[in-house]
Amino acid sequence: MPSASLHGLDPLAALPGGDIGLLGESLFPPGPVPEVRIAGAAAPVLLASNRLLMARVPEGAVSGPVEMALASGPPLLSPLNLEVAVLIAENLHPVCNPAFDPEGNIVVTLSGSRGQKTPVSLFRLDANYSLKAWSSAITNPSGLAFDRSGTLFASSRFDGSVYRVAANGTTSVYAESLGVATGIAFDQNDELYVGDRSGTIFKIDREGKTFVFATLEPSIAAYHLAFGPDRFLYVSGPSTSSYDAIWRISPTGVVESFFRGLGRPQGLAFDAQGGLLIAASYRGRRGIIRITPAGDAACVVSGNNLVGLAFSPGARPALILATNNALYNLAWPTPGLSLPPQPRA
Repeated sequence: MPSASLHGLDPLAALPGGDIGLLGESLFPPGPVPEVRIAGAAAPVLLASNRLLMARVPEGAVSGPVEMALASGPPLLSPLNLEVAVLIAENLHPVCNPAFDPEGNIVVTLSGSRGQKTPVSLFRLDANYSLKAWSSAITNPSGLAFDRSGTLFASSRFDGSVYRVAANGTTSVYAESLGVATGIAFDQNDELYVGDRSGTIFKIDREGKTFVFATLEPSIAAYHLAFGPDRFLYVSGPSTSSYDAIWRISPTGVVESFFRGLGRPQGLAFDAQGGLLIAASYRGRRGIIRITPAGDAACVVSGNNLVGLAFSPGARPALILATNNALYNLAWPTPGLSLPPQPRA
């Protein structure tokens, strides 16, 4: 019988509760189901075949080597570690990407159910991951974005407004009558775009005038917006289809499909190499899907209930991941993940 060998992981990063694949040869000979451990912690095996074992990252797992053991032999160590995201805040309710302020604090929402007025609606998380209440003035805050001056803007899916948030947490209405306002993003000219999940993308110029920029199919949850390095606006939003698209909108408002085939796509952001990362499911894998500029897609972080993500500023790379009740920190790029060179400006 050939000797068992373990030579890879898919993906190389996960949240606790996410599923990972162990790739190899002769992984499931006759006998008991193999054992899998992540940095010494037992990981339940979900599926076993000779070339693939699927295992679930246990709660409390930390980053470290992945190994498996057969009843008839010693542990087999994979050549790669699994990077496990670290919990940094919980008891929240993000419905979009978190956002970094100019000082490097993370802003996140406690959005609540439709019409629910939570005691605190916006929190700030400092570099030591100390969570502090910031504002309670917005009902159902949904999209978050900072303008060039470092001022936060937040949409409300409850009243269809976008609010300007001052440093002391007080708010003022910046724009209103925007339908079910969800995702927001600023372009290179500091003009604001707002997704109304009923099917409209609004543009608000620097004088505060509102225009219909583009029209899409309605979303059953929310639109999420991000500008790409090509200065096009990219939009996600789960629909009644199980084969959803990422839409790409030109500066003149022309809509085209950039990628199709995702399940419940939500928050999205671009990495330094021009890859689009999005919280979604793809070909049976749930987590963060990375789509290259050429349109190739793969799951790069496994995890459940993800709704958004944001890249940390500065020299220390990190990816902040938002689930529907918590925030996690993950080293990025994941050690061992091969990304193309950063393009020249």
